[in-house]
Amino acid sequence: MNSYSASAVLVQDVARRSDRRDKAFSGYEFWDRLKTGFQRFNAPWEEPDEQVSSWSFADRASSVPRARRITRSRLAAWGLDDRVEAAELLISELVTNALSHARGPYRLTLSATDGLLRCEVSDADPTPPHVDHADLDDEHGRGMAVLDLLACCWGSEPTSEGKTVWFELPAHC
Repeated sequence: MNSYSASAVLVQDVARRSDRRDKAFSGYEFWDRLKTGFQRFNAPWEEPDEQVSSWSFADRASSVPRARRITRSRLAAWGLDDRVEAAELLISELVTNALSHARGPYRLTLSATDGLLRCEVSDADPTPPHVDHADLDDEHGRGMAVLDLLACCWGSEPTSEGKTVWFELPAHC
């Protein structure tokens, strides 16, 4: 007996046993149920309520307002209108820092899951950001302090291309 006929006999035997155990299903229904089970088993794993969007942006000043518009639009689409102001301000700071202190390519990624909004800005510079202590008359150096004040948490992770600076906000106030 070759392997094809052996597997055909095995399949027929499984179908016969199944029909005996569950008379309510015809042979076609059995195979449909079996096929559906395998499709569920082989489906890619996904977070049930996770929402993720990501965009590249160019090395120019117009990327900052574009990142704010994208953030505003995406959060509105996700029903997170109450997070827009804080997220826009902090995204603006991170994109400005990336354009000022790092090199491209740049990427903005927004995700919402498990009650948290996570915003990430990636660039090609591996140097992690740090919080400056600006004097009262300094024009720069407050962006990371604002991030530290408004975000529930934030950090920087090295990547193979550079780093990703991220922050999280509660999804709803």
